[in-house]
Formats: sequence, structure tokens, C-alpha cells
Amino acid sequence: MDDQNRGTARRVLVVGNSDGVGLAFTRQLLDDGFTVTGASRSASRLTHDAYEHSILDVSSPAYRAELSTLHARRGPFDICVYCAGIGDLLDPALPDHLAREADVVRVNLVGAIETAAVVIPSMVLARRGHFVALSSIGDGISPEAPSYAASKAGLSSWLGGLALALRPHGVAVTNVRLGFVDTKMAKSKVKPFIISADRAARVLRDCLASRPARRTFPRIMQVLVTFLGLWTTLRLWLS
Repeated sequence: MDDQNRGTARRVLVVGNSDGVGLAFTRQLLDDGFTVTGASRSASRLTHDAYEHSILDVSSPAYRAELSTLHARRGPFDICVYCAGIGDLLDPALPDHLAREADVVRVNLVGAIETAAVVIPSMVLARRGHFVALSSIGDGISPEAPSYAASKAGLSSWLGGLALALRPHGVAVTNVRLGFVDTKMAKSKVKPFIISADRAARVLRDCLASRPARRTFPRIMQVLVTFLGLWTTLRLWLS
């Protein structure tokens, strides 16, 4: 996107913004003068002349059709940011935990792909646009939260491939890999280098200007995760 198009990219869709990073990010966008459409499975507390909210459930079979209706009414969007995500620590002794594993993949990975299928074609047609999604530094192997790690690994891989595929069409794709963020999602007992939702939202905001293919924050967390990943791989090899 050239400098002129950057200056006119003001219509943003944020999916998963009723709380956490998505909510903090939406507030920052509104403060900066963007026109924002929010979508989540819960109602929003936000009231602003430049904001409209729709209740959509990314895990619903009707999600793509409902988002298409919203896109026809409020779009096309210059920027789409996918913040929806769920996850929990796994206790294999509890059958309902294993039953929920597919739901995590459905929200964290499939929901992002379904969203892209609706919003990106108009970006390609206009030869401009930016698709951003929240992945995680923990996108490796995790015995504590296997579905969360697997869904984020899939998301990171898919976003990387999509970025390369869309680059010739003038559309940017950014994979934002965060560490622990102080939200209801942070359920681990140990949370090194944890950041606030507002700080995470500022990372997202910065990505709208620089449009990197991948942004990892905080980088020091990557060192720890890499070490833990090697240890996990060794455990698998020795088992």
C-alpha cells in the first residue's frame, strides 16, 4: 500500500472485541479517529459515534453467512483484525475437557480463515488492505494446552503462507505473536513477562503502520518458549 492509501485506510473490522486485547485495541482505534465495526458473541460496552457492534459467534455454522451480511452493509473494510480466541488447560481425566478441544481449534484457527474468506476478496479487488490476526508465541507443542498450541501453530503457518500469496495483490497480512497478556485467557500459574491488554493493543496499533508479516512481542519471551519447546521435543523423543 502506498503512502496515499495508508492515509485513507480508516474503516476497520475487529472480530472478538468485547473484552481483552480486542476491546483495548478498539478503544485506541476510536481515539485515533478510525471508523470501527466490532463483532463478537457478546454485547459491547462501547458507545461512540464511529462505532457499531454486531453479535456474531465465530464458532457458529452460520458465522460466514452472517459476516457476509455485515460486510455487505458496513464494508468493504480497509483493515480486518481477528482477535477472537479461546483456550484452557487440559485435564485428560475430565471427558468434557477433551470434548472441548475441537472448539478451541474452531475459534482460534477456523474462525480466522472464515473471516478472511469474507473480507479479503474485496481487498484483492481494490489491491489494498490489511488482514491481521492474533496468534501466540506459544504456537508450538504444549502438554498443558495442546489444542491452544496446535491452533495457534496452524494459524501462524497459515498467516505466513497467506502473506506471501497476497503480497503481489497489494494486500498485507500480519501475524501478531504475543506472550502472556493480562486477560481472562492467561490461566497459567506462571506468567513470565506478562503485559497489559493496553500494551498488547499498542503492538497491534503499531503493526497497522509498519505492516510486518510477523510481529513477536515481547521478544525475550521467545527465548524462553524456544527452550521449553526443545525440552518438550526431547521428552517426546525419549518416550
